[in-house]
Amino acid sequence: MKKLTLDKILQTQGFGTRKECRNLILHGAVGIGDEIVTDYGATPDTQDLTITVDGEPWLYREHLYIAINKPAGVECSRRPAVHRGVLSLLPDQFTVRDVQPVGRLDHDTTGLLLLSDDGTFIHAQSSPKRHVTKTYVATTQEPVTPELVAQLQTGVKLTDEPAPLAARARQLDTHQIEIILDQGKYHQVRRMLVAAGNHCVALRRTAIGGLTLEALGLAEGAWCYLDAAQTALLKAV
Repeated sequence: MKKLTLDKILQTQGFGTRKECRNLILHGAVGIGDEIVTDYGATPDTQDLTITVDGEPWLYREHLYIAINKPAGVECSRRPAVHRGVLSLLPDQFTVRDVQPVGRLDHDTTGLLLLSDDGTFIHAQSSPKRHVTKTYVATTQEPVTPELVAQLQTGVKLTDEPAPLAARARQLDTHQIEIILDQGKYHQVRRMLVAAGNHCVALRRTAIGGLTLEALGLAEGAWCYLDAAQTALLKAV
């Protein structure tokens, strides 16, 4: 495998254009280990490589796989129209690296959201053919009843669409229900609840496949890198 020069390594990590990265190196802003490196043509081994830029350590990652606990009032868009964009919650380098949301959550829906700069990963996770389950907790306007749970599991009719159904549904509290879907359509949980005679007043996504927000331990607005074991959980369960 061809080794990357230091300026190219910085560029792939989102520190700017090739020229900007060379300038960082030439001005002594980049280090490896305890040494400042001013040769932008150096070819360090990228395996477990940690570089420092302006004193801040950065572990080299070929691709980024990120989970965030999205708060309300945040748009899942690189070009937000009304509310702040989800990328504003992440380091600026991630925007330069073309990190983007994997799927969408409405601006007022909270919970687990994935982001990545790996196009193959994004496509695979977004494909409806994979039937990756998404778990939601909905707070309802009217009390949750056994009839509501049963109706969601047998299917509700939406306008001009086949009747979607929940893969699983269960009551959590008098006004809370957990709904697991293996398909995703626009406002699906909210529309299903309306079609079943109730209304959703708050919605939170708690899991994607076997990866749960609880296990990640993320506070609202916080994010983390996903390792190989965690990304392996992102499949149908």
